Amino acid sequence: MSHENAQPMEMPKPDPALKRLDVLVGSWTIKGRTLDSKEDNIKGNAVFEWLPGGFFLQQRIELDFAGMIKIHSLELIGYDPETKAFSSNVYSDVSPAPLPYKWELQDDTLTISVSYDLMDATFKGKISKDGNSFSGGWRPNPGADETVNVPYDVGATRVK
Repeated sequence: MSHENAQPMEMPKPDPALKRLDVLVGSWTIKGRTLDSKEDNIKGNAVFEWLPGGFFLQQRIELDFAGMIKIHSLELIGYDPETKAFSSNVYSDVSPAPLPYKWELQDDTLTISVSYDLMDATFKGKISKDGNSFSGGWRPNPGADETVNVPYDVGATRVK
């Protein structure tokens, strides 16, 4: 069998929409507070980096949530060109099943939502003009259990 006329296999390329997530790449310090607290009671860090190939953005988080729980998670964020939507799965030490999240990033507005089992909340935030910080708040969706979906405000500052 001759390979002289064989065409090189064309590898798929990441959808250009994924470039919108570039602003998140890096290491971040996170701090915030539950709405009932007068001082910061949420602290941690996050690291965003592209997996080889550029199809998925990985986020690793370590978070101390109000002294009640320490959360470690790995999230993989991808893009579906058919639905024009970002979605992710979060694998953490606080859930036996991966949690499905939806992401939207338009200009400087970041929206993240989860609706799975008792988890039912949405984050709305803004990214600073220089891209070195973002802040916003997680709120339970209408009808969600606020003891599970605790409302809180959080900000992140780029470390590198």
